[in-house]
Amino acid sequence: MFERVVPPRVVAAEEVAAGAGFMKSCTPEVGRLLGFAAAAKPGGVIAESGTGSGVGTAWLHSGLGAGARLVTVERDEGLARRAADVFADDERVTVLTGDWRLLEQHAPFDVFFCDGGGKRDDPRRVVELLAPGGLLLLDDFTPSPDWPPRFGGEVDELRLFYLTHPDLDATEVLTTPSSSVIVAARR
Repeated sequence: MFERVVPPRVVAAEEVAAGAGFMKSCTPEVGRLLGFAAAAKPGGVIAESGTGSGVGTAWLHSGLGAGARLVTVERDEGLARRAADVFADDERVTVLTGDWRLLEQHAPFDVFFCDGGGKRDDPRRVVELLAPGGLLLLDDFTPSPDWPPRFGGEVDELRLFYLTHPDLDATEVLTTPSSSVIVAARR
């Protein structure tokens, strides 16, 4: 049986998360998808909303091309500082501290992992920040066998927004039996 290799920066960011008591890092299944998305845009501008301890950032970094830039933002100053330390030796990576809207000055994005602010509070703006052909990844969904998708017995309006947005070609990808990611490309 083959063992999956975990990139060293992912390991470092996971250690930061453990030391900070941060329990909301992305899963390895989502992480591998992030690395794939970043690799698909080797000269692109890659963004992340919700750095946390930098685990998702490290997965994005694992696919980062030599000509690409990665910018991520975290509201928690301590977490942002710790995450920035993981990438201090790579000038392609910028860790911002503050509201997710700080990302706007770096748009448009070729890949946008919207894990923190924006996904729920301003989904229209999230779509607008994508370059044509840009990839959007949104995790932390619970799979739904229904159409329209449901969560907690109600229509999941947020998921429906992204899956049916006229400027996006979108699908939902099962990452584990109990979690899914929306992956979309801007037309």
